This record gives sequence, C-alpha cells and structure tokens, in this order.
Amino acid sequence: MKRKVISVLLASAMVLSMAACGSGGSDGSSDAAGDGAATDEAGDAADDGAAVVEGSAGDDNTLTVWTWDPNFNIYAMDKAAELYAKDHEGFKVDITEIQWGDIETKITTAVNAGDLSTLPDILLMQDNSFQKYISFYPDIFTDLTDCGIDFSEFAEAKTAYSVMDGKNYGVPFDNGAVINVMRTDLLEQAGYTLDDFTDITWSDYMEKAKVVLEKTGLPIMTAQAGSPDLIMMMLQSAGASLFNEDGTPNIADNAVLKQAVEIYAQMVKDGTLVETTDWEQYIASMNKGTTVSTINGCWIMASIQTAEDQSGKWGMTNMPKLDGVANASNYSNNGGSSWVVTSNCKNVELATDFLKFAYAGSNEFYDDIISKGALATWAPAGESEAYNQPVEYYGGDAVYAKIVDFATKTPSNVTGPFYYDARDAVGVAISNIIQTGADIDAELKGAQETAEFSMAA
Repeated sequence: MKRKVISVLLASAMVLSMAACGSGGSDGSSDAAGDGAATDEAGDAADDGAAVVEGSAGDDNTLTVWTWDPNFNIYAMDKAAELYAKDHEGFKVDITEIQWGDIETKITTAVNAGDLSTLPDILLMQDNSFQKYISFYPDIFTDLTDCGIDFSEFAEAKTAYSVMDGKNYGVPFDNGAVINVMRTDLLEQAGYTLDDFTDITWSDYMEKAKVVLEKTGLPIMTAQAGSPDLIMMMLQSAGASLFNEDGTPNIADNAVLKQAVEIYAQMVKDGTLVETTDWEQYIASMNKGTTVSTINGCWIMASIQTAEDQSGKWGMTNMPKLDGVANASNYSNNGGSSWVVTSNCKNVELATDFLKFAYAGSNEFYDDIISKGALATWAPAGESEAYNQPVEYYGGDAVYAKIVDFATKTPSNVTGPFYYDARDAVGVAISNIIQTGADIDAELKGAQETAEFSMAA
C-alpha cells in the first residue's frame, strides 16, 4: 500500500461553507467555453431545455464533464474552457451538474452493468474517495502518469491521493490546507498576538487557551459534536494514519491517535473547546463572536467572511503540532477533490492537454478563480501577483500565498478503500468518550474492531 493523504485540499479558502468539499445540487447542464450559465441548485437547465449529458458528446472538440457546485467547480471548469478555447477554436465543455453522491452511484451502476459508456470524459472525485475507486474499480480510470503534466509542481500530499503503485490517476484541483483562523482583537484582550500562536505545540496551545477563556470568557474554538475532523487533521499533521502500510486498520494501538483524542477530550473538559450540535451552530459561533478561532480547511474562510462587520479582526496562521511525535508538523489538510479522465473518454489527448493547460499550467486561470475561493495546490500559482495581494479581512495579510505554502508542507499519510469506515468508527468513539466519559483505550479498541468488521464484510 502506497503512502496516501487523508485530505488536502476540497475545498478552498472562500467556497461557501462545505460546498467545495461537499456535494452540489441536482442535475443540470452547463454549456460552453465560459459563455453558458451554470445551473443552479434547482436544476434550471432542465427548464431551459438543456440536455443532461451522459458519456461522450459525440463532438471531437467537446468534452463532457460531471461535477457539482455551480459557483465553484462548474465556474472553474467553464473558465478553464474559455481560456483554452482562445487557442483551440470550437472547443467547449458540456457540464452536467451532479452531486458527488450521485456520481458515486452512477460509477457503481456502470461498473456492475459492465458498461462504462455512460461515463463522461472527465469527472470530479473527492480526494478521500480516490483510493476506494482506484482499488475497487480500476477500469474507470485513465493512467495520466505520462500525459505531460508535471505532478511534482503540485503539493505532494495533494497528489498522493490519486496515486496508486506509482501511477497518477487524477489531476489535483482545490486546496484544503488547514489554517488556524483567529480573532486578533479577542487575542489582544487576553494579552496575545497571532505570533503567539504561530509554530507552536498543542501543549502550549492548550495552556494559552485557558488564559484566553479566563480573560475573554470565550472558548478558543468550537467543533461539531461527533465529527472526527479535528482528530484527522492532527493525525495527518504528523504523517500518521488510521491504517498501516499494508492497509490494515491502525486504531487501537495508535499512539498518535490516542494523543489527539486525549487533547480533544481534555480541551472539552477545560471548556476551551465547545462542541456544537450541528454545522449551522458551528458557523454561527464564528459569525456571532462566541468563539475566538477555528482550525479547519482553508475553505472555512468563506463562511467566516459572511460576517462583514468583522473585517480586519481576523488573522491566519498554522495549526499547533503534536508534542513528542517524530514527524509532527504544523501543517495538515481537510477536504479537496481532483479531476479524473475516464476510460470512456473518446479523445484522451484533448482531455489531458486541456487539464494540463489550465489546472497544471495557467496562472491566468488560477488568478481568476481565486475570486470564487478556488485556491491552487499547483505551487507556481502561489507566486502570482493575485495570490500575493493583501487581504483586508485578515489584517492585510497575503493569506492566499500563505495557504499555498502550507499545502506544500503538508505530510502525506496512508489511506485506503475503507477510509470512511475507519473514520466513522473513530467518530463514534469520540462521541462516547465525550458524552459518557467512556475509556479512551476501550473505545479505540472498539473502533478498531468495527473497522475490521467493515473490511471483512
């Protein structure tokens, strides 16, 4: 089993809430090289008479695409096509707006039917699902290793999602680098600055969090109850995983995982981390100023920025690193997706040249889509003027360039086809520990057994 990442990317600095790394709306269709309007959540394309594309469009200059979110992924694909068409007359993309869950269903149906002709030329795949589909359904992928894309220019942890046995099966897209976004005005009340939370360890962070609570009356952060996201971010920051190199679960005797769970449980006990009942309350805690910070994928910035009256009051730095862990770092990832050229693609040369041009070669493309929150993991994009512009909301810091830098420093780790089974089992264990005071060792052992049962089923 090769080393893979848990999450780098999904999504991006400004995509609305979880849109970039979640699923989009209902099916619709989007025309064209940038001149066709993307469908909305209600599938307005159907009302306009636009066809839902299945498989090849039958046009040598047209590529069919499945993806979700008209304001993010579809916008980016349309913009890429618009730029590519300037030197490739007649080129266009035919986009079907379809949520990730439905893409999964269509892939499974096609494979089980032994008929891959229903697949499009290109589709977007969530990074955490890549290893599952490469392992179980290898026939749906085109090997992109020698297509001319320089994969070394992407963040290593991002690229690792779509690599199997040394071969590249995906083109990295959005950035899910983890950031620590903090209210600098509230830190000041506690006698701290953003620098006091930069390049620090979790033990240092936890002690400062107690001071912040004492001085401001607010927890340093919130987290959605039952979600293992923060634990997964801690794991990846140390290059650790829920799996061993041979693909077997590594939960019960995972010292790094236990340390992460202990930190989480202790912070809840201290009152420095407050759990919310759902995603809406989690976002509200930031927008309403009832928490001092959050640690999450960079796409969380979009939700933070809906509170326009807080502009200039936020700052961004890296996350704490685990104490005493050999490969610990201050960098991780949460969310993201990558493009797949399917085996049903009738013009692989066109598809790979198009993806190479835009997603692995165009600063103009990345400079444009940054307005939609699509931050690159393609390192050269971070050198452009657009990425180095100060952002007033975050105290005038050039946060976009900083995020690209964070992504390049994120460790890789081992994932596999059963990542979500193991992740969910850990989520249940955390809930039991927090809600009932269950023993950490016993709960992690139970999570190990649950993951092993899922893999044996």
